[in-house]
Amino acid sequence: MRPSRIKIISIVFLFIFFEAQAVQSDMILARDTVHGVDVYSAVLGGQSTTFQLNTHDTIPGTVTHFRMVGLLGGELLMGTPEEEVMRDQDEGPRREVSVSPFYIGIHEVTYDEFMHFSTLERDNPEGAPGFAPDLVARPSPPYEDPAHGMGKSGYPAVGMTQWSALQYTRWLSNKTGRFYRLPTEAEWEFACRAGTSSAFSFGEPEELLDHYAWYRGNSNGTYQKVGQKAANQYGIFDMHGNVAEWTLDEYSSSFYGELNDTLSQDPWNQPTSQHPITVRGGAYNDPPGALRCGARQKSEPDWKRRDPQIPRSTWWNTDAPFVGFRIVRPFIQPTDEQQAAFWMKVLGE
Repeated sequence: MRPSRIKIISIVFLFIFFEAQAVQSDMILARDTVHGVDVYSAVLGGQSTTFQLNTHDTIPGTVTHFRMVGLLGGELLMGTPEEEVMRDQDEGPRREVSVSPFYIGIHEVTYDEFMHFSTLERDNPEGAPGFAPDLVARPSPPYEDPAHGMGKSGYPAVGMTQWSALQYTRWLSNKTGRFYRLPTEAEWEFACRAGTSSAFSFGEPEELLDHYAWYRGNSNGTYQKVGQKAANQYGIFDMHGNVAEWTLDEYSSSFYGELNDTLSQDPWNQPTSQHPITVRGGAYNDPPGALRCGARQKSEPDWKRRDPQIPRSTWWNTDAPFVGFRIVRPFIQPTDEQQAAFWMKVLGE
């Protein structure tokens, strides 16, 4: 039986909720405290696992860290109602989908994090047994500054292609021994909505947008350092605005309509080409409508229009400083064989 709708951000409420819902869920939950940190034990999909609801991870061999929040998944009514203001046709029809538990970065991946991947000299192998920096596929030098001079340390990494972002997640997976990837559209929307069904995670009033997001109305034409605005109810920052974010999915305007009972469990529209890929969240240069939880945008070949190389770079988009990404990690670690099959699907290698 699938878990009932789970929209939980409080550790205390989470534990009470599952005690009350144990009969309706296939998750058996226990809580323990290890070195002052609450650790949960559960059976998910027939597999035993332990997890924390919040993680504070350091990239091995560095002092650079990133934080993730655990979301227990559940049902999501994906898409937007026809009466939603500023709605586009590709946001429907609405479909109920199921999302498995996952961790998601509370911030967009920063320039500081990405540089440990993109620059060999900054990829320290200490603390990562068996990791060989010399064997990592890394981005070629960009034709010009991907950030267009808008900021580096503490700011989101931008201008990379989806393929480049996926290479980062593979590098991080290999270096840490934990499997990371980009979020699917369904996971991204689940995290953005944070248990709500409104246009924005904070409700409908557009006048509250300044409190939660950087967008055309307040950004002064540039992205900002991550985490400067208020987080949503799940404790995740910049889901609305700052920079739009790559997802794992190929963009299709008819994707929701094609979902059926079989495809509605962890839906993923697997890409077959570089474009179009779905990006979510809107950016610093977008109007409010593009920042809605259900708003979708597709990548364009024109995002490389100033790249003079033939063929054009597979790593960088010269004209998309408004796109970055954040990472997710499933609660249940895939096997080595499953990970290899995944990388072959998304990277062809």
